[in-house]
Amino acid sequence: MKKAQEKYSKEIVTKFAKLGISSFAELALIIPNSYEDLVLHDKLIPHKPQLIDATVESVFRAQNSIQITFFVHNFSHTINAVLFRPKAYMMHQFSVGNREYYYGMIECKLGQCSMSMPKKISTIGSITPKYKCGLRTDVMARFVQKNLSLDNLVEEGLPQDVAQTLLAVHFANEEVLKQDELDLKTIEALKFTELFCYMKVLRNKRRYFKSIVSVESDYGSWAKSLPFELTREQVNAIKDIQSDFSRDVASKRMVVGDVGSGKTMVILASAYMIGESKSILMAPTTILAQQLYEEAVKFLPNLKVVLVTNKSKKVDLDEYDFIIGTHAVLYRDLPKAALVMVDEQHRFGTKQRNMLEKLVSSGEEKPHFLQFSATPIPRTLAMIESAHIDVSLITSTPFKKDISSKVIHKSDFQDLVVHLKSEIAKNNQVLIVYPLVEESEAIAYQSIQEARGYWERNFDDVYVTHGKDKEKEQVLLDFREKGKCFNKYNCC
Repeated sequence: MKKAQEKYSKEIVTKFAKLGISSFAELALIIPNSYEDLVLHDKLIPHKPQLIDATVESVFRAQNSIQITFFVHNFSHTINAVLFRPKAYMMHQFSVGNREYYYGMIECKLGQCSMSMPKKISTIGSITPKYKCGLRTDVMARFVQKNLSLDNLVEEGLPQDVAQTLLAVHFANEEVLKQDELDLKTIEALKFTELFCYMKVLRNKRRYFKSIVSVESDYGSWAKSLPFELTREQVNAIKDIQSDFSRDVASKRMVVGDVGSGKTMVILASAYMIGESKSILMAPTTILAQQLYEEAVKFLPNLKVVLVTNKSKKVDLDEYDFIIGTHAVLYRDLPKAALVMVDEQHRFGTKQRNMLEKLVSSGEEKPHFLQFSATPIPRTLAMIESAHIDVSLITSTPFKKDISSKVIHKSDFQDLVVHLKSEIAKNNQVLIVYPLVEESEAIAYQSIQEARGYWERNFDDVYVTHGKDKEKEQVLLDFREKGKCFNKYNCC
């Protein structure tokens, strides 16, 4: 409520506290549970409270009630009314011959109409909302009337059309009263505002730190040096990151894109823009780190790039601008770096990612932090939705994927073998995925261990690995260099 105290008057803050809210947008979400229609109609509307212009024809006072007969002028009809357990002041509101305005629930049955609990009305022509909340209904109605305006809602960030829809609920007209339920437009406006308020509260909980380096860097000359053109969405993601780097606040951004969408070029562009202020990239596997290293050496010739794995020789990392490695980087003496990146972030634990960030932080100053993934973990998605992490999406690919799917039955196996041999003859590599590592009694499917003999007998340069294989990364590297036919299960 501290921020509300700075922005709103003392009266508004006090009312907000009683209602358990902190903004006009949240006030708009407390919609009326009913309306008091004090407009004089010329038709009787059964089963609803209604205003009548009536003359009192007779009054009968019983022990616990007052029974009144009205002649209603606005629709020329005689109705009976009853007032249960009347207070003393009510006794004088109903005098024979008096013509006044009265309001109450009208019910009709077998041609006879009656009004229950009529009350005398002095001001007519208005539609007054009724609320069930922390304030008395008349106090709430006056508070809303005074403070809930289009300007106030728009100033807090609500779109104008949403604000107007919400105001129509609080300041209802006769068309609104005719509706038994909220229309779809109003429901969508309420849902939007509820989410808007929720996100606003979460956004205020985001913590900000001073960045180690703030740079105004242009990626244009680097992009022009590439032998291909970046896609529009790659450029948009790079521009988002460029804007992050220009601020003195350490950014946290997630770049989400499918496999083959070009996230690697966004990584390289980020390292280029940070330049000699140093970047560190952590990848989940040696083979992926190796690939990223080779791309960096190829497309970032002006930066000194080093690869760090468990098998790498220890060198002075202070001499390099761009450090690429596996989780092995967590156990090296890292220099102060302005940018930390994690590729395939879903493959790392939260502690590992946070550990890398802390290793290169300097007191209260933190590096810019970029994460890349095609499938962010649920926790990261929740942080994106709650605005704790900014996000850039890459939904297109630099090239069209040539993928075809076909169901292969046992009778088609020989056709599959012929197809594999034709692909190998074109100097293409083949990867075969098995669902089982070892024989299973529960699943009627051949395991990789049972089938490997067939592939090794009939094909050259066959490499076999699986998720439990301690040498799987070396197998993958060997396959990349000279493999033709390959089998794997849950390979990392």
